[in-house]
Parts: sequence; C-alpha cells; structure tokens
Amino acid sequence: METKILLENGTNELEVLEFVVDGNSYGINVAKIREIITYSPVTPVPNSHPSVEGIFMPRDAMITAIDLRNCLQRGQSQPGGLFIITSFNKLDIAFHVDAVIGIHRVSWVDIIKPGATVTSAEDGISTGIIKIDGKIIIILDFEKIITDINPETGLKVTEIESLGTRENSEVPILIAEDSSLLRKLIIDSLKKAGYDNIIKAENGEEAWEYIVKCRDAGTLEKDVHLLITDIEMPLMDGHRLTKLVKSDDATKNIPVIIFSSLVNEEMKRKGEDLGADAQLSKPEIGNLVKVIDQLLAK
Repeated sequence: METKILLENGTNELEVLEFVVDGNSYGINVAKIREIITYSPVTPVPNSHPSVEGIFMPRDAMITAIDLRNCLQRGQSQPGGLFIITSFNKLDIAFHVDAVIGIHRVSWVDIIKPGATVTSAEDGISTGIIKIDGKIIIILDFEKIITDINPETGLKVTEIESLGTRENSEVPILIAEDSSLLRKLIIDSLKKAGYDNIIKAENGEEAWEYIVKCRDAGTLEKDVHLLITDIEMPLMDGHRLTKLVKSDDATKNIPVIIFSSLVNEEMKRKGEDLGADAQLSKPEIGNLVKVIDQLLAK
C-alpha cells in the first residue's frame, strides 16, 4: 500500500493513517509515511534497544524495524501484521503494527491536545487525540519514540558549541512549536547562540494572533523580526501560518523558517510555494542558527 499526500497547501488539514496495535487505534500523519508493506522476518541486532526488533533490507536498503507494541508497553509483537515505513528527520524507520484501518482527512482544529491527566508534556508519546465516528484515535509522537530509543537522532544541541563565542542579540524571534520539550531545547539552543529575545507560541494560531496584535498596534517591525515554525501543530499548522504571514502585505517581509521533522523534497516544494524563506529538518539546530544569522543580516 502506497500513500500520496493529496492536500492543498496551507489548508490547515492533514491526513491521518489509522492503525491498530493490541486492539487499540492509533494514528500517524500520512506525510511521514513512505510506504506500507507486509511484515517480513528481521535480523536481530545484538545489544540493541528492547524496542528494536532488528533490521531487514527491502529493495536493497537497510531499514531498522521498531516493535511499536513494545514502545507502548503492551508486550512483544509476534511475526505477522504490517510494517509502516516512515521517513522523517532524514531517517527511514519501519514500525511493526497489527493492522491498518484507513486514512482520515481532518483539520488541525479538531485535534485535541492530551491533557496533563493523560500524559506529561515531557514523557508522553501522544501529540493529539481525534474522535471519528465515536472512536478515539491517539496520534503518536514518532519523533519522541525514536529519540527515546536513540537520543542521537534528536536535536544535536552540541552543534551550538561549535559556533564559538558570539555576541548577544536582542532581535525578537517568534517560535511556534507545540512540543514543550522541543520548544525548550530550541530556545535554550538559540540563547546559547546569543539570541536572547525569544517569544514562544504553542501553535500556529497563537503565533498568528501575536503577529496580528503587533501588526494592528503598529509595532510589528519592533516586535517580530523572524518567525520559526514547526509544521505539525494543533489548531493551526506551520504551513497555514506561513501562508497567512506571506499573503498579508503588512507581514510578508517577516522571514519565515520552517523547522520540522517533515522537511523532505516534497514538503520543501510545499513550503517554497507558500513563501517560506528557509526550511530545515529538526536535527539541524546548528544550521538553524546559521540560517537565522543570514536572514537577519539581510
């Protein structure tokens, strides 16, 4: 089963693939999926993480297989089922699931952020919950799952140290990122790089409201010099936010950097069509600082 993103740019919609693990329904953004294939035997890797089933080589490319049942603390998967092969953060990973139900087209407005009673912001592996035809589907945070297995795949904050001593800057930078953990890591990294004036927003809607407030108050040139946005966010995603910024004469000159695990060739084309000034994959925190330097220098 192959998937194809059919969504128009900046519509604030996404397609969610519903799949089953241990009788429960979960979801993944279709934009992360490369293909879905029937389970095939894997070769175990000695001394690997308990959630790593092993490796296999479809079409002569080595893929790591992750036991999603184990990640969800539901025991160990048995041979059978399907592999959802994903591509994000420049990694190709296969997730072992029991079955695939289908694809739902939903708006980011309809995705509910998990409450503190369900999961803590730092420890949870759910990014949102949707209810379709009375059924609850939990959207999983696949980036966090992989980072928990191998922290080296996450933000490479050590890259900031290689930039050397830098002068502090009070240039106001607005960041739209729904993950509190990633938001803190990005802000801490930028402050280490000398950028001290960071305004944070938990999603695109909050960021756009801040921009509109500054625009209407006539303080935009003073209060927002650059915008960094994730793509996947509840209420309003980064593509919709970029479209709003770049289609408004009063805000279109704000440099926009899309900083997301979803940045691949297809998503880059979408971002370019919307007017994004730069697009980077999540691990590239060092390159993010360099791009900020370049855009602000203009």
